[in-house]
Amino acid sequence: MMDDIAAVDRWMAANQPRLLDELLGFIAIPSVSTDPAYAAGMAAAADLLLARLRRIGLRQVQLLDGGGHKAVYGAWTEAAGAPTILVYGHYDVQPPVPLEAWQSPPFEPTIRDGRIYARGASDDKSPLWIAVSSLEAWLAVYGRLPVNVKVLLEGEEEVGSASLPAIMATHRGLLAADVLVSADGGRWRCGLSTVNTNSRGIVSLEVHVRTAGRDLHSGRFGGPVGNAPMVLARLLAGLHDGQNRIAVAGFFDGLQPPTKADFAGMAALGFDAAAFFTEIGARPGAMEPGVGLLESLWLRPTVEVNGIWGGYTGAGGKTVIPAEAHAKISCRLGPGQDPAHVAAAVEAHLAAHVPDWADLVVEQTEAGTRAYAVPEDDPFQHAVERVIEQVHGAPPLRVGLGGTLPISAMAKQTLGLETVALSYAVADENIHAPNEFFRLASFDDGLKAWTRLLAEVGAMPGR
Repeated sequence: MMDDIAAVDRWMAANQPRLLDELLGFIAIPSVSTDPAYAAGMAAAADLLLARLRRIGLRQVQLLDGGGHKAVYGAWTEAAGAPTILVYGHYDVQPPVPLEAWQSPPFEPTIRDGRIYARGASDDKSPLWIAVSSLEAWLAVYGRLPVNVKVLLEGEEEVGSASLPAIMATHRGLLAADVLVSADGGRWRCGLSTVNTNSRGIVSLEVHVRTAGRDLHSGRFGGPVGNAPMVLARLLAGLHDGQNRIAVAGFFDGLQPPTKADFAGMAALGFDAAAFFTEIGARPGAMEPGVGLLESLWLRPTVEVNGIWGGYTGAGGKTVIPAEAHAKISCRLGPGQDPAHVAAAVEAHLAAHVPDWADLVVEQTEAGTRAYAVPEDDPFQHAVERVIEQVHGAPPLRVGLGGTLPISAMAKQTLGLETVALSYAVADENIHAPNEFFRLASFDDGLKAWTRLLAEVGAMPGR
């Protein structure tokens, strides 16, 4: 098998410039799933992936429709007796705003200092492209794959994968596999061999407050009439106590505490907390008392205000009493928490604290996703770890992912699959922020790793 891998490596090296150039073209497509203004970009990205899967030799290439943005599917299942892996990635990206904070246009991929700068470069277009490129390499060199592969590339991860449960329920047979291998996820730090083992869940809400039928003159009506942004500010501030602990009754119901293994894994990282804050231009002090930094990042639930608006925000001043105000809230969830229960607890807390002269509406914007952890003894997880050691020269440390991979809990519930991750994004790559980037060195390492993973899993007995 090592001779086979060496031949694929040579093909990769010869074709790397083309693969990179094609990746830049893919990244340039503005595939923002949350904003209908980008519908053409979403369709273009899906069409590009359909064409590529057909061109490299996958079968049954098609779009899967769950009522929202469509998922791209393809398969190669001719490796008799070998396992079947379901390779996952997503082609949708976050909105690029604020545009003025970008050093180069977000949808004009720019290479600077060994990095690709663009929206979606790290999350998740480069990692996705790496995985598909490994399939192309094996098929180009040998006309076959060492393992059975199905590919699922969705277009709604950044909006909670709302259509994915319907897609999986409708196409259970098409998506049947032994394990899901995610190209989405991320490494903890460059130069440190790590592998993802768990991710937090999420549920999102929108909050709307109204205090009058219309905006009012602050001189003629100031005093007796309530101010909607001020009401909203008090409500949001009341979600935490004075020590930044979540103050919502019932919020922590079901939360499972970290295990001894969790704490041992966090201690093994030798994490530099001071450097963590310095890198992001922040200062310590906001964290919940009695909770370690890595526990807070990976396992502890949160309530965050993602956006707040109301009243006049243009140039100069406008003496007005705003009649309405709005906020977007997301809650990251720890293991054992139920998204619907958490959303209901937050809504009940806000309703209990809103004054009787203001109207409150709370909307849950998505179904939510539970936290997920791969079983410690999962054989496919061990295969990923062996590959990472081959490529990076050291056995990987197991790390958590503070973000959410909706696919993991959904695949477990609907398809009965565990999820293992092999992603070459890195946590510091400005994901969801201006000046998102992806390291070119990670592109090369990722191609090596995915090439070896296909061979490693192909050598395992089929189920």
